[in-house]
Amino acid sequence: MRPLFRFAQLARRHYKASPPPPPPTPPKPPKKPQKFSFHGATWEDPYSWMSQLNDKVAMRHMDVCMEQEEKYTEAVMSDSDNLLNKLHFEMASRMPFDLSTPPLRWGPWLYYRRAEEAKPYPVLCRRLAALYDDFISHKYPPAGFDFTTGKTIEQKLIDYNQEAERFGGYAYEELSEVSPNHQFLAYTMYDKENDYFKLSVRNLNSGSLCSKPQADRVSNLAWAKDGQALLYVVTDKKMRPYRIYYSLIGSTDEDVLLLEESDESVHVNIRHTKDFQFVTVNTFSTTSSKVFLINAADPLSGLKLVWECDVLAHCIIEHHRGYLYLFTDAPKGGRSVECHYLLCSPVDLSSTRKWEEVLVDDPGLIIEDIDFSDKYLALIVREGRKVQLCSVGLPLPFGKGAVKLRKLDLQYLSIPKHVCQIMPGPNYDFYSSVMRFIISSPVMPDAVVDYDLATGKWNIIQQQNMLHDRTRILYGKNSASISMEPSNSKHSSPVSVNLEDDHLWNDLSEFYACEQYEVPSFDGVLIPLTIVFARNNKTEAKKPGILHGHGAYGELLDKRWHSELKSLLDRGWVVAYADVRGGGGFGKKWHNDGRRAKKHNSINDYISCAKFLIEKDIVHENKLAGWGYSAGGLLVASAINRSPDLFRAAVLKVPFLDATNTLLYPILPLIAADYEEFGYPGDLNDFLAIREYSPYDNIQKDALYPAVLVTSSFNTRFGVWEAAKWVARVRDLSIYDPKRPILLNLTTDLVEENRYLQSKESALEATFLMKMMES
Repeated sequence: MRPLFRFAQLARRHYKASPPPPPPTPPKPPKKPQKFSFHGATWEDPYSWMSQLNDKVAMRHMDVCMEQEEKYTEAVMSDSDNLLNKLHFEMASRMPFDLSTPPLRWGPWLYYRRAEEAKPYPVLCRRLAALYDDFISHKYPPAGFDFTTGKTIEQKLIDYNQEAERFGGYAYEELSEVSPNHQFLAYTMYDKENDYFKLSVRNLNSGSLCSKPQADRVSNLAWAKDGQALLYVVTDKKMRPYRIYYSLIGSTDEDVLLLEESDESVHVNIRHTKDFQFVTVNTFSTTSSKVFLINAADPLSGLKLVWECDVLAHCIIEHHRGYLYLFTDAPKGGRSVECHYLLCSPVDLSSTRKWEEVLVDDPGLIIEDIDFSDKYLALIVREGRKVQLCSVGLPLPFGKGAVKLRKLDLQYLSIPKHVCQIMPGPNYDFYSSVMRFIISSPVMPDAVVDYDLATGKWNIIQQQNMLHDRTRILYGKNSASISMEPSNSKHSSPVSVNLEDDHLWNDLSEFYACEQYEVPSFDGVLIPLTIVFARNNKTEAKKPGILHGHGAYGELLDKRWHSELKSLLDRGWVVAYADVRGGGGFGKKWHNDGRRAKKHNSINDYISCAKFLIEKDIVHENKLAGWGYSAGGLLVASAINRSPDLFRAAVLKVPFLDATNTLLYPILPLIAADYEEFGYPGDLNDFLAIREYSPYDNIQKDALYPAVLVTSSFNTRFGVWEAAKWVARVRDLSIYDPKRPILLNLTTDLVEENRYLQSKESALEATFLMKMMES
């Protein structure tokens, strides 16, 4: 045995392990420097050729570059295929089983969408509510067939698989409105070849398309004359809504032009009041907001101006029993306001209209949103950082002076813990006391809930159960849906559902903790920070973490539960959300303090939250990742420029990165809100701020950048060239480290409409982050 043993020793002594293959080499696009000057400043852009869409040679080079980027990303991630496939399987299995929606009652009908087996798109259906009150879900009776009577009890209204055939194999619907007489459906489908939305009207009795109206570039619509006429808005070639047309269904006459806004700075929007008695017309620009009223019974009688102000303001008008209610954030007496307020005025005033305040301002109880029915007003309110849902009977005490909201007979409605967002549902039925809301939480899948405002009872209609991988879709008196009596129908202060009732909401707080902090920013302002983690990983050291941020347009940061994040949470990750200035949820000042020349506040807020996570040992100092979508991509990329050593990795989804060039020389149309958010280059202060925060223009030279995965799409407002330019420049200027790659991943479809692509992209992001943290 000894000779054999010695031979083995010698073999091992002379054996040399083959060296690992060299890391993939990142693409290196050609530089074609071009100089630009503005406001006395001059700069050079080596990759401006990537955005020359009309230059065929440049676009051929761009195609080659994108192929190289695709191959490079595949090469870098090739050793993680097993993890990628595992995560993809996990995430796909957690997605809702089908595309069905819970039934929505409107008048005599129940409307819903349901999936058909082996078909990619759903069908829109309805059935009479009175005859089939036992209807529980799209699966009972199967496919709308009643085996007891042998009758088909379901009416198919639109098969979106057939719509896909009309539009080149792709079906994406933006608008969908059933007429108040339930005879027609007006809807817009995306025409991918022409890059606009096309209007169609379908007769719900015959199922056939109406010969008119059919229009291109439709952005908005509203029914009139009890469903016999349709008003719609079209955009110009720069995608600005500027014309309103009137079309009488069944008529052979040409559609009538009701309004054409020639001022290129003014946009037009229409909506019908919930009782369908009026159509409101909003025209707005950066310097004015106007609301006109059209009598829905006689749309050709003209537009009547009912409200105007000299700034861009949010103005929504509803009608209730002879009174107009205006929900707005317009200035009062020339002074800007912090939040929305409610005004009221009789419809009949033909002379100078007088609007009166209904409610006294209460800084401690802010009205975030409202929804009207015939007998009740539902209010989403904020008390401090806490969001609540309540209702009050109508009519409100108009004409007696403004009253405090707390003095009214408020009924607070039950909600679970940790609510981060409450959104009104469609709520088409103006004469029903039942209103639908979507309740969101960082530790609970979205719950679609029906509240009976007359009794305070609530009913969970749809919610995914993550513990059993099934989805509840329930409706009807015999369903197993959870119906809860209010523990106390009237309250002097907001309440939440009792802790022992949390399981009724499929709350996951038993397994995942949600904690909230207030982080001092660089100027002392406290920034809300929310963190979520698996309870069984609470004491683990060296935890990796991901910090989400958005901070733009006054929009709420999306802190809802996302099933794909479960794969990270279950592997010990911390998921954090920074509610930086510029975002929504904390008043207009919060938004204003993070836009235009104050955009630096948003970036510094985000950096402060990142440092807090590390300093408090919530996340390991070398395992923090950033995550930003669209304008949030600008936020995260700007933070990386300022503190590249703070992050180990980042994911930027369809990000806005080339602010200077995009705002100065827009290739795709920008609207007033974009300039109001990021700044007007013509304004010197704004221009200097843009130059200071623009991610593409502030990449640090010879700095070690984190690993970054940039995902972009050919169907995005911020073109793929922005991502490609930023990626190329970071590689060019920063220190090259193969363990910190800068990757560009492209999609050619609207991922939001394809569940397979959605889960695949989420799996790629998670795989990338895990790989970078372990390297």
